[in-house]
Amino acid sequence: MRGNLLASLHSRADLFPGVRGFDDTVIPQLVNALLARHAFILLGLRGQAKSRILRMLTRYLDEWMPVVAGSEVNDDPFAPISKFARDLIASAGDATPIAWVHRDDRYVEKLATPDVTVADLIGDLDPIKAARGGHLLSDELTMHFGLLPRANRGIFALNELPDLAGKIQVGLFNVMQEGDVQLKGYPVRLKLDVLLCFTANPEDYTARGKIITPLKDRIGSEIITHYPRSVDLGMEITAQEAWIARDGATVPARVPELIREVVERVAFEARGDKRIDRRSGVSQRLPISLLENVVSNAERRALAHGERDVVPRIADLYAALPSITGKIELEYEGELQGAEAIAKELIRRAALRTFTDRVGDDVDERLDVIVAWFDQGSALKVGGDERAAAAHKAFALVPGLLDLVHGLGLAPKGDPAFEVTACELVLEALAAAKRISRTEEAGWVRARAPRHPGHQSQ
Repeated sequence: MRGNLLASLHSRADLFPGVRGFDDTVIPQLVNALLARHAFILLGLRGQAKSRILRMLTRYLDEWMPVVAGSEVNDDPFAPISKFARDLIASAGDATPIAWVHRDDRYVEKLATPDVTVADLIGDLDPIKAARGGHLLSDELTMHFGLLPRANRGIFALNELPDLAGKIQVGLFNVMQEGDVQLKGYPVRLKLDVLLCFTANPEDYTARGKIITPLKDRIGSEIITHYPRSVDLGMEITAQEAWIARDGATVPARVPELIREVVERVAFEARGDKRIDRRSGVSQRLPISLLENVVSNAERRALAHGERDVVPRIADLYAALPSITGKIELEYEGELQGAEAIAKELIRRAALRTFTDRVGDDVDERLDVIVAWFDQGSALKVGGDERAAAAHKAFALVPGLLDLVHGLGLAPKGDPAFEVTACELVLEALAAAKRISRTEEAGWVRARAPRHPGHQSQ
């Protein structure tokens, strides 16, 4: 691995294609750990690409590796470690059969759970092997190898390490320090050549278990992962992972950049909300699932009306609430309010931030015209399943609304579907700023409290 990694560094290749946002943080630390031949742990909240990174490590193994045919522990023909391979080479010599193992088959992954045993990881005696072969139980040929020996000359990844029972964690000591394992107390040593890597969630240290101190001491590098640090980067990740270009789709989807940004900002707003448990985190899977669900609702609406254009709009985010509520862990205050109410508020705040970041503060006069129309008692209700043409006619009734979205560059003229999306964004932003109100029954209406001159309603 070290040699192949050095070659990739020399050629300035993309070390971990598809992993974004870690170029200046996680990846340099990971490269250092690999060059130092350290066992390492990726420590971070859920949805931070920890497992993906581990599974990509195989790209730095040789594509094919020779092993003694029939070996359960990938015995090197020139340095066998199992009795099976040593006996076979002793009897067959240069005629020893050789098999070739692909690098993808040299990665072994295990999810740590409290019921994992030493036998699962290291191995155990197999009485059936002893009986069938006529061996003594102390004979190495009676051993059943666990996952770790079977990962010899490869990579062994253990996810959620703190969930592993302390007495089982002790079983990893020898592998990490001396590079060998012992089975069932018999004087059988296997000199393993294996990269050990782990993942853990910081929450695990207090909520479910802990990594025992001697094991932490043997882990060469602790690498902290993190969520995307900018909305633009988060949008890139979501666009890469979300299933939007759907094979066999009757009507292909066109997703406005406005929608992509609002979707991403929902996750950013959630990560900063005090009612949501920060120790649990808000996974990057939230905006990915949300965007997929938003497109699905737009797709369903288009098919229901026989439209040939699938364009998501803000209303589709409310239809996709299950993609939010199932991915946030609430604190006590949040539990009192309820996940659905908080999710709706996150959408409104995300819409407001998207609008203000795009247009700045120089649109107050044009917004005042729109707000005044609602303050006079006018109301506008556009159903989430309304066809695009009908929604466009409804928004055209609001003085200055379409001119505003054109003037601010939120939507191009002559594209009614995108114009509807932009109009919904403007009204959602006004509702989030409490300049107008929005209800499920009446739609957008005047603000509940009267506005004072020069001030927004409270």
